Amino acid sequence: MMIVMKPTATDQEVQAVIDRVESVGARAHPSRGEEVMVIGAIGDAEHVQRLALEGTPGVDRVVPISKPYKLASMQFKHGERSVFEIGGRKIGGQNFALIAGPCTVESREQTLETARVVRDAGATLLRGGAYKPRTSPYAFQGLGQAGLRLLAEAKAETGLPIVTELMDARDLEPVLEVADVIQIGARNMQNYSLLSEVGRSGCPVLLKRGLSATIDELLMAAEYILKEGNEAVMLCERGIRTFESAYRRATLDLMAIPILKELTHLPVIVDPSHAAGRRDLVLPLSLAAAAAGADGVIVEVHPQPETAICDGPQQLVADEFADYVERVQAAAAVAGNVLSSV
Repeated sequence: MMIVMKPTATDQEVQAVIDRVESVGARAHPSRGEEVMVIGAIGDAEHVQRLALEGTPGVDRVVPISKPYKLASMQFKHGERSVFEIGGRKIGGQNFALIAGPCTVESREQTLETARVVRDAGATLLRGGAYKPRTSPYAFQGLGQAGLRLLAEAKAETGLPIVTELMDARDLEPVLEVADVIQIGARNMQNYSLLSEVGRSGCPVLLKRGLSATIDELLMAAEYILKEGNEAVMLCERGIRTFESAYRRATLDLMAIPILKELTHLPVIVDPSHAAGRRDLVLPLSLAAAAAGADGVIVEVHPQPETAICDGPQQLVADEFADYVERVQAAAAVAGNVLSSV
């Protein structure tokens, strides 16, 4: 349930409510919005109800949360949308994030060249894979820690915050040394032990929807991260598996954007590169996502996609990226959003 505090509630009154919630074995999740302070009480509902918190000093009201995803629910934020600041860039609210970079870190030259291009075009964050989940065990799996070092160098030169994927909890420490945002890929969306680990890390998380996952399953996966005290979770729609496979890699679920914006306070990012699998479809899907109200897009960019080790056909050409940004920025403005960059 959600405990809404009065605007005049003191820090001592807030702490007293937290202590009472935790005294019955529940977990308290305080969240201060622009206008209201709420405390999410996660645990045995009957035990929390017996506390009769409605009469407690500083408490305005107690509101049950009907959804199974308590912390991700829009009810938890009392209708306010979450806005995160990452490396000086805001994501969420009316701030549109443009996350761009290579599918995988291949070399120093390729990584730094791409980082400079996306920075100059106004990107919000730099994406790049040091660890790569591949369908074939014989395909390139990424440079690992060597790739992380190249991302760190790109960050130092360009100032762009880094988004990179974590596949194994054993790699969490080196990833945390570089990443400003940890990406959890579609294949790991329901790896609950990994989700809990990144939740405890406190690092912002970009959580991709699984290929066959429902919206509720995506939100429940986010709950695993949120329940560990990590509030900075961004949801990513990256295409789902349907009967259509001849003309695209997956089916981008554009309806998920307004539905998620209705159900949750968390920012919604769209990945048109992985949904399409084709470079020519990335721009129209990006425009549609931006106009539909997405909080950002994450796209792949490469100086020479035809020579890319991984996913070359879906990566945007670096020389054409500035034009892409201009058009997506205009589409985001249709939904009242402004490109977030420094």
